Amino acid sequence: MKVKDLRLNLIITFVFIAGGLFIYRLFVLQIEQGDYYKAMAQGQQVQLSEMEGERGYVYFSNGEILAMNKEEPYLFISPAEIENKEEAIKAILKIIDVEESFLISLLEDENSFYKVVKKEIGKEKADEIKALKLKGLYIGNDIKRYYPAGKTGSQIIGFVNRDKKGQYGIEGYYDEIIKGVSSIEKSERNPYSFSFRGISEDDLNGDNLTLTIDYNIQFMAEKLLEEGIEEYDAEGGNIIVMNPNTGAVIAMAQSPNFDPNNYGSSNSEHFKNTSIQEIFEPGSIFKPITMAMAINDGVVTAETKYNDDLGYVQYGNERVSNYSNKSWGEVDMTTVLKRSINTGAIFVEKKLGHQSFYNYLEKFGYFEKSGIDLFGEVISSNNEIKSALKNNTEISFGTASFGQGIAMTPLQMINSFSAIINGGTLYRPYVVQKINNQTIKPEIIRKNIISQETSTELKKMLIEVVEDGFGHLAKIEGYWIGGKTGTSQIPYTSLGINKAGYSDNTWQTFMGFAPALNPQFIILVKLDNPKKVKTSEYSAVPIFNKLASYILNYWQVPYDYIEDLDKK
Repeated sequence: MKVKDLRLNLIITFVFIAGGLFIYRLFVLQIEQGDYYKAMAQGQQVQLSEMEGERGYVYFSNGEILAMNKEEPYLFISPAEIENKEEAIKAILKIIDVEESFLISLLEDENSFYKVVKKEIGKEKADEIKALKLKGLYIGNDIKRYYPAGKTGSQIIGFVNRDKKGQYGIEGYYDEIIKGVSSIEKSERNPYSFSFRGISEDDLNGDNLTLTIDYNIQFMAEKLLEEGIEEYDAEGGNIIVMNPNTGAVIAMAQSPNFDPNNYGSSNSEHFKNTSIQEIFEPGSIFKPITMAMAINDGVVTAETKYNDDLGYVQYGNERVSNYSNKSWGEVDMTTVLKRSINTGAIFVEKKLGHQSFYNYLEKFGYFEKSGIDLFGEVISSNNEIKSALKNNTEISFGTASFGQGIAMTPLQMINSFSAIINGGTLYRPYVVQKINNQTIKPEIIRKNIISQETSTELKKMLIEVVEDGFGHLAKIEGYWIGGKTGTSQIPYTSLGINKAGYSDNTWQTFMGFAPALNPQFIILVKLDNPKKVKTSEYSAVPIFNKLASYILNYWQVPYDYIEDLDKK
């Protein structure tokens, strides 16, 4: 019995000891170490923080950066931490250009930990502030949009405003896909400080864009345009370079332009891309369009004769004349283009017929936007020609045949002209060729506007314009160049004058392409009211010659012929 009692007592003692230890352990866990394990549990909970991606970069076709982001240091203070206000004010004023009264007002909020003193102070001044090692003075960094090319391509790119919203150009049109996006990041944190992120910052960055715009050609186009405006005393102008076989825009220059890095001090009128946001009457560069229509319909050929015995066409009390009121006698259709004969274009349109002429205008895209991927494209209503069809107004069709009384943007003009030299295909013009690594394919708006045969015939006729016509200054040795001059009167309404009719001011233009029989590029040069020359033959044409020569050499385009080149 004694052995059994002893065993029972041992068991009871063990149970009491074990129970005591368990209770003690619970006490320790719940009371003494409660805060630790509570913190542990909290640390394992999901934490939320805001993340913001960067805006995508924009590149020229040959890799140069058009738009990027860079850190810009700024000075902020923590009034609650500043121990000696006078010392802080004195130190800041030695480095940063701000008003003393402004600093005093910031320091009055003694409970604040964040007051911005000045943005964009530059790295040098930021380093000077850091070297002071004064408590309460801090350097922060903003991410700012930066345009390394400055004014080059300014209307193409646009800018990002202070609210980080894209404005005008590429920045405006593609804002939704190139802007960085904000997100709430989920992360789990354990007691050992390991973090498991649910999303990468890279995933929030905007898309990068690569343009069709060639930096070197864009730079040269802008340079030649500025020189031409100064030489001929013009009020402004445009140059567009395109690939006529795809619709890709290679350059789009205008003057005046602006610096997107400092858009706030620029004239807001200069933000407008006049290649797509202003209309003009093209004048005689439109004559090949009319000629292509008629040749394609079989109502004329290059050899068709026309007798210009008067030098004008009479419409009731209105008279439409050739330049300088000159009559040319019997001429063929090639000569109509070579000598830019207005009455010849009227003859061609009459042979074609008003309805057919109007239908071709629709096919060439003159009643619709081109669809280019740039912000703010406009279009002319062309109500005059629309009502002329309804009311059978002969004079409106007559003047439209040579590019007066019909209006379009410079881009619409070069895009439609491209169709008559590429075999009859109208492309949607575009300036972005890649989104990240995804290539954008050319988009066809309309095919077979004219036949390949008609296109070939027009190119031969336009070579003659350069070889033996008003476009002779466009000649480049070793190459066949095609083109057409244009000098059109500017309507009073385009000058902001509420008056019918036309002023003595002119738009002077040249449309040229090379190599003419297999065009790789087409160029539109447009000058706004050059005062030192009367016609585009001596203004727009020489500019074309310089730019086309540069591109042919830059691209190393093989010669069309080599005769006489060794004699140079």
